[in-house]
Amino acid sequence: MVLDMLVLRTFTLSLLVAFIAALPAHAQDDEAEAATGQALYIPLLPPFVVNYGGVGRLRYLKAELTVRVGDISAAQSVRHHMPAIRDKIVTLLSQQEELVIDTQEGKEQLRQDALKEIRQVIELEQGSESGVVDLFFDNFIVQR
Repeated sequence: MVLDMLVLRTFTLSLLVAFIAALPAHAQDDEAEAATGQALYIPLLPPFVVNYGGVGRLRYLKAELTVRVGDISAAQSVRHHMPAIRDKIVTLLSQQEELVIDTQEGKEQLRQDALKEIRQVIELEQGSESGVVDLFFDNFIVQR
């Protein structure tokens, strides 16, 4: 019985040490991905919810966006300038017309415009190239 308790404690301690040793690896995922040349994805949270379409009945648009950056420096720039980025995206989304966002071409143009806005914010604030590679809609919901 004493031997069983000792084995159980040793096993539990081993699991705890293994778990603690694995924690820093998760905290450094961005750095590891950047070192291997893989892209980094930065979700723009919380999701954007705006009214759009001008006068008349209120229409709502909800968009979840993720930015792809080329390195850790660009990821830090996006995070650092998130308030200015969010402001530009909210303004852009709220200016949309119903006929535009109803088409695939319109959504693609909106995506390109949002990507351009994000790049401009970072380039204006930092005075250098943004490092933002692409922008993705994770979710796009329109309520009329």
